[in-house]
Amino acid sequence: MNIRRQISTAVVAGASVLGLLALSACSAHGTGRTDDGKLRVTASFYPMEFLAEQIGGKHVEVANLTKPGVEPHDLELTPRQTGELGESGAVVYLKGLQPAVDAAIKQSGVKNVVDAAATTSLEAHGTEVDGHHHTTGDNHSHSEAEGGKDPHIWLDPVKFAEVAKGVGKTLAKADPDHGADYRKNTDALVKKLEGLDREFKDGLTKRSSDTFITTHAAFGYLAERYGLTEEAISGLDPESEPSAHRIKDLHILAGKHHVSTVFFETIANPATAKALAGDLHLKTDVLDPLEGITDKSRGKDYFGVQRANLAALQKALGSK
Repeated sequence: MNIRRQISTAVVAGASVLGLLALSACSAHGTGRTDDGKLRVTASFYPMEFLAEQIGGKHVEVANLTKPGVEPHDLELTPRQTGELGESGAVVYLKGLQPAVDAAIKQSGVKNVVDAAATTSLEAHGTEVDGHHHTTGDNHSHSEAEGGKDPHIWLDPVKFAEVAKGVGKTLAKADPDHGADYRKNTDALVKKLEGLDREFKDGLTKRSSDTFITTHAAFGYLAERYGLTEEAISGLDPESEPSAHRIKDLHILAGKHHVSTVFFETIANPATAKALAGDLHLKTDVLDPLEGITDKSRGKDYFGVQRANLAALQKALGSK
C-alpha cells in the first residue's frame, strides 16, 4: 500500500468513528429498512450495486458508496456515509479493494454482510513478462486484495455469477419474507451471465491473435477464462507508473504477437497508453474495467459494457 493510501485509510478510520458518534441519536443500527419497508442495502461500488439491484428488485433500496466517475480504489468516505452504512439491513462489498470501506464495515455492526471475494476463488495472477494468459506489469505487490490476489472477479461472467449467488443468499437472510423473490431473481441473473459467458466464448473462438495490451491489469480473470493473454502497462494498481524496462518489453511483445491495439480506460488517465500506441503506430480503443458507469461508458449497465468490451476485443484480436 503506498503512503498516500495509508494516510487516507487512517483519516477515514478516524472519520468513521466521528460519523458513528454523529448519528448516535438514532438507534445503533436502525431497522435496516426505509420508511416504506424496503430493505436498505449498501454497495461498495458499481458491480456490487448492480447485483444488489438486480437480485433485490422492488424489495430493496440500494445506496452506492462510490459515485460515478470516482476511482473505487481511492474512495474516501464522509462521516455521514460511514454513519449511514451502520443503518443498512445488508452490505455488499469486495474485501481488500477499498480500504476505507473495509474499515467502515468493521465498525458498522451490520449483521448481513456479503464479501464478494469470499463467494468465489481469487487468484494471484503472475508478473512474468510474455507469460501464459496474464501478466501484471511491474507492480508485484498489490494491496487491493489479501495476499496480492487479483480482485477483478466481476469481469469474468462465470465468477460474477458465483458472487450473485452469494448476494442472493445474504439478501434472503436479511429479508426472509421475500426470500423466494430473491432466489428467483438470482436464478434469472445467473442465466443471463451464463448467456454472456457463451457470447464471449463464441465471439473469441476464431481470432488471429491472443494478446492484448491494456492500461492496468484488470482483465486477468477474463483473459484466463477465454484463453487470452493480457499484457498490462501498469500492474494491478492503476496508479502505478511503468518502468522503462516494462515499456521496452511491451515494444518487443507487441511485434512478436501481432498486437494491433492498446486499450485505455474511461476513468484512468490514458496518457501512457496513448503514448505507447503512438510509439508503436498502433490503434487505441477502450476496454472498460466496469468499476463505474458514467456518460462516457459504452453501455448503460454491466451487460451493455461487457458486450462493448467483447466487440472491442474481437476487433483488436482479429476475430472472424
